[in-house]
Formats: sequence, C-alpha cells, structure tokens
Amino acid sequence: MAFDPVLLAHAKQWLRLAKEDLGYAAHALTAQPPFLKDALFHCQQAAEKALKAFLTWHDIRFRGVHDLDEIGNQCVGADPTLAELAVRVRPLTAYASRLRYPGAEYDATIEEAESALSLAREVWAAIASRLPEEARP
Repeated sequence: MAFDPVLLAHAKQWLRLAKEDLGYAAHALTAQPPFLKDALFHCQQAAEKALKAFLTWHDIRFRGVHDLDEIGNQCVGADPTLAELAVRVRPLTAYASRLRYPGAEYDATIEEAESALSLAREVWAAIASRLPEEARP
C-alpha cells in the first residue's frame, strides 16, 4: 500500500521524538535522587508528541498547545477507540508547565512519576499500533 510520503515522514518524526522523551523520563528516574520533575515533564511531552503523530498521520491540523484534553479529543474524533485512553492521559497536561516555572511549588513522588511513565508508554504503544509500520521509529 502506498502512503503519502510527507505524512509518513512527519508522523514518524513525531513518534521518534515521543520515544526519545520516554527515554529521557526513564533515565531521569535512575538518578539518585531521581529527577522527578524532569521525568514528569518528559512523560507529558511523550504523550503529547505521540498523539500529535497520530493527528499528523491523519492529516488533522492541531494547535501548538500542550493541552492533552484538546489533543486527545481530536484523536478520538479520528478513532473513537482512543476515548478511554484520551480521558486517562488528561492529568499529564499539568506537567507541561506546572513543575517548570517559579511559583508553582509541587512535591512530586516517585510513584507519581512511575505511573506517569507507564501511562506515557501506553499512549506511545497505542498510537504506534495505529500507524503503519513504516511510521514507527
């Protein structure tokens, strides 16, 4: 089957970037003490980029936002089987900025970070399974 080479290349780039963020998050958790805020940030980024890979593949335009509710809802519009995952990923949105700027004090836990990483990996796998093999890094 022939695929649009531009959509394929762009979706693959998004998915590759998401996979890199999964690696960064996992690595941050191996530090002593673990870099929890960095891990959580990269979990959000991995989920966001994976979802954007899906939208890109389906040639669905999206805004330059970090809101996983908005992005997830767009994905559900193209594939209703993503509805439950789109709901569960929403809380990761807070990690895009909540932990990265002064005035937003927050004490993350290792359990929270491990759970976020598990969810981000689940999002990546769900999206990768819905894209052609040629789009997977």
